[in-house]
Amino acid sequence: MSRCAWPLLRRLPVRAGLALRHGTAAPPLRARPAASSSSASSGDGGGASRAPDTSLFVPVPLKPGVSGVASEDVGAELTRPLDKGEVLKNLNKFYKRKEIQRLAAENGLDARLFHQAFISFRKYIMESSSVSADLHIILNDICCGAGKICSLGHVDDLFPFFLRHAKQIFPMLDCMDDLRKISDLRLPPNWYPDARAIQRKIVFHAGPTNSGKTYHAIQRFLSAKSGIYCGPLKLLAHEIFQKSNDANVPCDLVTGEERLFASEDARQAPHVACTIEMCSTNTPYEVAVIDEIQMIRDPARGWAWTRALLGLCAEEIHVCGEPAAIDLVTELMYTTGEEVEVRNYKRLTPLTVLDYALESLDNLRPGDCIVCFSKNDIYSVSRQIEARGLECAVIYGSLPPGTKLEQAKKFNDPDDPCKILVATDAIGMGLNLCIRRIIFNSIVKPTVNEKGEKEIDSITTSQALQIAGRAGRFGSSFKQGEVTTMYRDDLVQLKEILSEAVPPVKAAGLHPTPEQIEMFAYHLPDATLSNLIDIFVSLSQVDGMYFVCNIDDFKFLADMIQHIPLNLRSRYVFCTAPLNRKEPFVCTTLLKFARQFSRNEPLTFDWLCRHTKWPLAAPKNIKELVHLEAVHDVFDLYLWLSYRFMDMFPDAVLVRDIQKKLDDIIQIGVCNITKLIRASQAAAAPGTAEVVSEDFPLARDARVVSDRHGAASPEALSIAVEAAGLRRAKNLRSARLGSRQENLKSYGRGSLANRLLQEGLLTQEMLRQLESEWQDQHRNGRYGLGSKKDDQPNSKETRKKRK
Repeated sequence: MSRCAWPLLRRLPVRAGLALRHGTAAPPLRARPAASSSSASSGDGGGASRAPDTSLFVPVPLKPGVSGVASEDVGAELTRPLDKGEVLKNLNKFYKRKEIQRLAAENGLDARLFHQAFISFRKYIMESSSVSADLHIILNDICCGAGKICSLGHVDDLFPFFLRHAKQIFPMLDCMDDLRKISDLRLPPNWYPDARAIQRKIVFHAGPTNSGKTYHAIQRFLSAKSGIYCGPLKLLAHEIFQKSNDANVPCDLVTGEERLFASEDARQAPHVACTIEMCSTNTPYEVAVIDEIQMIRDPARGWAWTRALLGLCAEEIHVCGEPAAIDLVTELMYTTGEEVEVRNYKRLTPLTVLDYALESLDNLRPGDCIVCFSKNDIYSVSRQIEARGLECAVIYGSLPPGTKLEQAKKFNDPDDPCKILVATDAIGMGLNLCIRRIIFNSIVKPTVNEKGEKEIDSITTSQALQIAGRAGRFGSSFKQGEVTTMYRDDLVQLKEILSEAVPPVKAAGLHPTPEQIEMFAYHLPDATLSNLIDIFVSLSQVDGMYFVCNIDDFKFLADMIQHIPLNLRSRYVFCTAPLNRKEPFVCTTLLKFARQFSRNEPLTFDWLCRHTKWPLAAPKNIKELVHLEAVHDVFDLYLWLSYRFMDMFPDAVLVRDIQKKLDDIIQIGVCNITKLIRASQAAAAPGTAEVVSEDFPLARDARVVSDRHGAASPEALSIAVEAAGLRRAKNLRSARLGSRQENLKSYGRGSLANRLLQEGLLTQEMLRQLESEWQDQHRNGRYGLGSKKDDQPNSKETRKKRK
């Protein structure tokens, strides 16, 4: 080796390989200690920190070195050009050495990261026309000394260079301590110093639906000098806004999409009603009301209740909700040094679970509400009701708030002929309805668990009580509420569900803040926002009273707009936009919003009208109604963004005006929903009557019904519509009630009855009824499709063919 190369080697990092060759362990190479860390990796019991999920670590690509005029190959001048074949052999030896793998593990590289780092390191060296001088000299020494007794270099000498490369492609290795501290979520009360600076009085108003718990909390809210109401829905916030101003208590309204002031000059009123995500944790109040506190366990939105409970700066905090949340709220307040006063309430009107199911829509009475858990069932049931000459109101989650209120007003009006309501569980809160009897069309509901996985399961006791409690509301024309099911088989299970105690709320939701994500991005500038969130959750530590909320929707939007150049804060805001990712039109619009925003081009009213093809006509079928609902969501999205980027979304006033007009158009469609269903059916192929068109959500339940001549009779159509709802309910019940499968054995594995029972198209009750009818017909000599005489020759011919 040239003597002039020796000064370069003296500046190299300590060579771990020298210690390995002499049989002693080299001191492990640690990640650079964080400036804010007093003891980075001391090994004194700090190992309780959570091991990171390294599958989330995305390597940063490094381009191979290229020699040119600007950068000469100094290493080659000092020694000689490298033999890439020999280099490859020695790199593979380096990879296989157990000592190197152990040393890599001590420096944070598990097997997965070690493999990825080595592949990148080898590729970098092999594809580079020149490498750094120190690395070139080491590689030359190793290649020259290969196979010699006294060699100048050893493959272990590559480890410092390998580790340096690994930290370049995995920058999180160099700042793991900082990342763990940022993602430490074990002390949420400390995030709100303003709230900790005062001694708050916590009052828990506990009771079932229709017990007056929220009423008493609101009375204290109205009597206070200043106050804030935090509710889960825009409808609830709007109701409190109206009540307060009607009671001559000036109150503002703040939701994600709307700001309304009590005063004409837009001065801030001392009282405010808001959706819980919009509450301010910096403004002082005398009284704060947090409604539906049990939603602190919600997998997606629970963080908002945690933030309000821990962070509101109010002398009195009045929380309203189920008794199941008392213990958790008490424990959380114990960590803040605050005591909880519990006030229990009982239901104001009796609620009776009937001993019989509805079984047929012919048994409907005025004041009945049929609760479905899918929009498909809403369409099916409402169509069947109108086929019986009855008028019904319809309420489901994706309807605009104004339409929901109008439908509720129509149902509540004693002078309106509409006496039946068909609704989803959206009626569980936010609407005042005069319901005599709640009828569960089904008792299974699709849900999303804490891991973001879709599940179909029986409704919980909490959900059942929330919905059933809407019957017989205090102050309505019905002094007593009733609850039952559509089908007899469901009634037994509903009674069991309602009789069970509501399980206690065990944990409160948390969500990473923009500031925490910004600090993560500072340490990992090349990571995508979706990857930052993944790593944050992987490293996060929470104690037993908290959990990290589901972030799938956030990640979905982050991945969708990743290719658009936005600064981190703007990107974070776009990813927290409230939209349904199942709506392609809304998601596409958000993408266009972000692209236009990135070009610094304001999204004007004219641009929005062109995109949504405004003005829009009243819907002619279900597909058009669904599209109008999506356009309404787009207007909501524009308004939501307009309060966060006022200069880029400047026409909020104009958009709000056309949104009100669109609300009226949707109301027309909902009032004529059965006509829209019929129009969708009429679009089917001639000679058949499809229950639904392939183009709208009922498509998966479509069945073709025709009479013997191919033409669809009205009776057959009505039966088909009713059968669709029956099939869904029975199919879901069959999936849920595993115990019934035992009854299938008596019918044979491959029998038609077995298949129909398994598919949910037939129940045991229906089977018994068919058997009874068949026996009656057999005794009377009738076989349904033909006479006994007709059937006998056919059977003989069949036997002859088999022979």
